[in-house]
Amino acid sequence: MHITLTIPTHGPGLYEITRQVRDWAEGAGLSEAVLTLMIRHTSASLLIQENADPEVRTDLTEFFNRLVPPSDHPSMSFLTHTYEGPDDMPAHIKAALLPTCLTIPLIGGRLALGTWQGIYLMEHRRAPHARQVAAVLR
Repeated sequence: MHITLTIPTHGPGLYEITRQVRDWAEGAGLSEAVLTLMIRHTSASLLIQENADPEVRTDLTEFFNRLVPPSDHPSMSFLTHTYEGPDDMPAHIKAALLPTCLTIPLIGGRLALGTWQGIYLMEHRRAPHARQVAAVLR
């Protein structure tokens, strides 16, 4: 079983997709399976992260922006892939550092996420995008 979810983004940050993924996976009628998620882009990532306090999302976004600033920042003057804007190559670097695939067990027909865990798409680009996440249950 598979599906492609389209997730609209409107700039850098974490976008929770737990509900969309849960609705599809838990509605599949399977008792036990493995869910694999893969983002079909090279400038965004997937994460399992805390979903209780929104400050976690803000802090993670700010941390990665400081770790990998835009290409027009003096510390990034070594970059050569700059023609798609100052956020493009840094977005590729962030995606190289963070997961682009997730595996989550389905046990008893339910995603085996922890109490405070949510599934997130992390957008690294400034412009709005329609990101695609491929989901497979086996």
